[in-house]
Amino acid sequence: MPMKILVTGAAGFIGYHLSARLLHEGHEVVGYDSINDYYDPQLKLARLAELGIHTVEAGVKQRSESHAGFTFVKGDLSDRTLLPQLFTDEGFDVVVNLAAQAGVRYSLENPFAYVDSNLVGFVNLLECCRHHRVNHLVYASSSSVYGGNTKVPYAEEDRADNPVSLYAATKRSNELLATSYANLYDIPATGLRFFTVYGPWGRPDMAPMLFSKAILKGEPIRVFNEGQLSRDFTYIDDIIEGVVRVIDQPPTSPKHAIYNIGGGNPVPLMEFIRTLETALERKAQLELLPMQPGDVYTTYADATKLERKIGYKPSTTLAAGIARFVAWYLTWQR
Repeated sequence: MPMKILVTGAAGFIGYHLSARLLHEGHEVVGYDSINDYYDPQLKLARLAELGIHTVEAGVKQRSESHAGFTFVKGDLSDRTLLPQLFTDEGFDVVVNLAAQAGVRYSLENPFAYVDSNLVGFVNLLECCRHHRVNHLVYASSSSVYGGNTKVPYAEEDRADNPVSLYAATKRSNELLATSYANLYDIPATGLRFFTVYGPWGRPDMAPMLFSKAILKGEPIRVFNEGQLSRDFTYIDDIIEGVVRVIDQPPTSPKHAIYNIGGGNPVPLMEFIRTLETALERKAQLELLPMQPGDVYTTYADATKLERKIGYKPSTTLAAGIARFVAWYLTWQR
C-alpha cells in the first residue's frame, strides 16, 4: 500500500538510494537535507538531480521534474520551525532518519557539528514524531556503537556503552532517546546499525572512493594500522533491501527494536585493496600508518536477528560490489 514517507538525509549516499527505491515502489517521498559541506556538496546536488531536483532553496519545497511522487526541502534537522511545519503540512505515515553528521575522525575536529545534528536534531525529529503520530520511525545507527569490543561477531545484546569516538557516542544516544520516546509516547521505532556501506554514489570520505582516486592518480593511499584492520563491507543494494523490508514491520511489543544490518563477512583491509586494484586494473602505492584515534580494529555483524525478522540477508560479494562501484566511479570521474 503506498505511503507518504519522509526521508531525512535524502541527498546523502543511503538516503538517495532509498528515495529512488521507494519512488520505484510507488510511495510518495519527501526528502529533507541540509546539504552541508562536510564533503563536496556538488555530489549531493548530483544525487538530487538524479531524482529530478535541479534547484534547491532553503526552506522551499521543490518538486521533482522526473518523479511525480518526490519533493525536496533543504533544511537543518535542528530547525524547530521548519521541520515541525513540514510534519504539519504533510502528515507522514513513516519517517526514515538518515540525516546525521557522519565520520568518525571528523568528530575529533568539529564536535559541535555532531551535537547539533545527531543530538539536537534527532530530539527535534522525535518531538515531531510524537506530536504528529507517525506509524513507524526508522533511523540510522552505526556499528561504531560497539566501540572497542573484542567479542565478534557483534550482536545486538553486546555492550554498547564504551564508544571510542564522539560520533559513536551520538549514535548510541540516538538509540537511547528513541527507546525512551517509544516507551513514553508509544512511537514504534527501529534503529539500524549499519556496517561499512559502499557502492555507487558513495561518500568521498570513505575508502572505496578515497583509494580509487589515489590509485588512478598514481598517489599513495593511506593505510592505517599498517593494514591490520578488517571491515564488514555491505553493498548499498543489500542495505536498501533491508531498510525497505523493515519499514513495513514496525515493532509492537516492545515498541522499539535495534538490528545489525551488515554482510556478516569481515574483509581484511589488504584484501579489500587487492579487490579494488583488480577492478581498477592498477596497483596501489601504500603509505602504512599507525592506528588512528577513534578507529576500531574490526567490524563484524551478527545479522541473524534481522534475517529472522525480515527474511533477508545481504548477498552481494565484495568482488561484485566493487566492480559495480568502479564502473560507476569511472563514469562519474569523466
